[in-house]
Amino acid sequence: MSAIFSLQRSVGYILPAVIAALTGCSTIPAPVTPSAAASIPHTTESTEPKLIPVVRYGRYTLVELVPLAAQRDLLAQVVEVTIPPRPNATVGSALQHLLMHTGYRLCQAPGTASLFALPLPAAHQHLGPLVLRDALLTLAGPAWELSVDDVNRRVCFNRHDQPPLLRLDTSTTAHPFPPKPATTTESAVRSVHKESHQ
Repeated sequence: MSAIFSLQRSVGYILPAVIAALTGCSTIPAPVTPSAAASIPHTTESTEPKLIPVVRYGRYTLVELVPLAAQRDLLAQVVEVTIPPRPNATVGSALQHLLMHTGYRLCQAPGTASLFALPLPAAHQHLGPLVLRDALLTLAGPAWELSVDDVNRRVCFNRHDQPPLLRLDTSTTAHPFPPKPATTTESAVRSVHKESHQ
């Protein structure tokens, strides 16, 4: 009798599960009305993925043939630098050392001599890993903003209260303030500078 009872019991568990599975599979979705079909947006754009050229590198590796973001925007490259310890290290020498292999040069704009002559803080002797733009701004400090001449790959610093100056040759640059009268040494330097560029 216990065998019959256990058979009835197992059928009692299995039968509802089978019925639930069969009815769940046989449900019919509601028909789509024409007004609901009209509200569905149709895209006419191609949904094909953009093809990126790749090359096999090794047995299991494919490498995309596109430049990295840091190769397109040199100020986005990641740098880690330790400034050589010197007793008289300045911000200017640290900026020169930081820009050494980045593809950029430091611009000698008027008014930056005070920045370049500042002593280098001990906290700035090791920088990074940082994006180059952030490393330059860290060395300069909050009173200075970064100006970039992408044509000549020069970086300049301007005080927040001064207009941006990117050129070394100030004779062709429009200034909001009238230029101060040149001394004999400045005019001699300008004439030598103009002759060297011709």
